[in-house]
Amino acid sequence: MAGGSKLAIYGAIAANTLIAISKFVASFFTGSSAMLAEGIHSLIDTGNGLLLLLGLKKSKKPADHEHPFGYGKEIYFWSFVVSILIFSLGGGFAIYEGIHALEDPSVIEDPTWNYWVLAAAIVFEGASLIIAVKTFKKSNPKGKLLQNIIKSKDPANFAVIIEDTAAVIGLFIALIGIFLSQQLNNPYLDGISSLLIGVLLLGVATFLAKETKGLLLGESARPEVIEGIESILSNNKNIKKWNFPKTMHLGADNILVVIEVDIKEDIDLLTAEKSIQTMRQQIKGKYPKINQVFIQTTNKLNLEQAIGRTAGEL
Repeated sequence: MAGGSKLAIYGAIAANTLIAISKFVASFFTGSSAMLAEGIHSLIDTGNGLLLLLGLKKSKKPADHEHPFGYGKEIYFWSFVVSILIFSLGGGFAIYEGIHALEDPSVIEDPTWNYWVLAAAIVFEGASLIIAVKTFKKSNPKGKLLQNIIKSKDPANFAVIIEDTAAVIGLFIALIGIFLSQQLNNPYLDGISSLLIGVLLLGVATFLAKETKGLLLGESARPEVIEGIESILSNNKNIKKWNFPKTMHLGADNILVVIEVDIKEDIDLLTAEKSIQTMRQQIKGKYPKINQVFIQTTNKLNLEQAIGRTAGEL
């Protein structure tokens, strides 16, 4: 999964770098506020891609004494940083530039540069978006895209989709704003389009922050995973009852599971231990993303029978 995430991120970085340069050149020659806002947007997206790669690299560090459960949540932290950058730098600058353009409007004399750059940018951003969506769908083949993004625990993948979607929408807003500004000879429309791009980025950043915040705080596994764990527990003849399984994502591919079970009183300690070990293996076998399973008994086991059986075997 990490390899697929990296492919989508590399594609986004390459596209955004080339597009950012083109937008800044077009903005310099035409003076378009919307184009300048889009250039900043692409530049920020490039930096965001680098931060996501950094998060992926750090999340692969092995566990140590300071972080006994590993560093999987690094990718959640850096994804949250990305959302802050989109909100503050992307959305904030676009709104500032739009207000500045409304206060001091200027007519775009020749929008040819803008049209060519925007057309190329739409193609490149669209290609990057297609790569990101295909990569995401490989691990989420069923259900609707938006629902799967909300349920996803891999921000390295869905952050690219969100950013690229916002980029494509922003490009069309800039294109329409520049076109109408030129056709209607109304320079205010260019500034308005910059404001709309800013509002769009604020909305995208808020959505991304909300999704990554839940993961940072310790989001549980999907309901179907919990139901599968309970199915394994219910099929074990030595378990009377159990508390609701506690689960938490420690990373995109790392789930922690803690379960309290009530063992039948008429079995000995060794049988109970074998039963618990079997359940642990079944849970890990069914869900490879579950790396750690802690099963705790809530009742006293028949220790005397276990000691007597062990003595008899000796």
